[in-house]
Amino acid sequence: MNLENEAKQWMKERKTMSGITATEYQIRAAETAIFPREKALEYITLGLCGEAGEIANKVKKLIRDGADIEGYNDKLNQIGAELGDVLWYCAMLAKEVDMNLGSVMENNLSKLADRKARNRLQGDGDNR
Repeated sequence: MNLENEAKQWMKERKTMSGITATEYQIRAAETAIFPREKALEYITLGLCGEAGEIANKVKKLIRDGADIEGYNDKLNQIGAELGDVLWYCAMLAKEVDMNLGSVMENNLSKLADRKARNRLQGDGDNR
């Protein structure tokens, strides 16, 4: 089974499949983009870092404070909401550098499949 089929099977098993495409998401997300266009690259990049930091902080607090099952599920939902914000910034950053989000995703999966085939998923550096 190739990497794409493995990912689809994993998502299907967890009922996380969605009907929206990456391209559709990118187009619809752009309709909500309000930021200074002359500083778009900087603004979007800083926003992406900030949202990723919010996820990290929520995970840190989950480790520190723990939670019962209800609290744990609530914290997972909060993390999921922050993931949506990260995705928004990824989509806008791709748009800003004139890339289609779906193509970015496909290229990433191809890169990972190549690394997997060469047994190079682990390690350091971009060119492994």
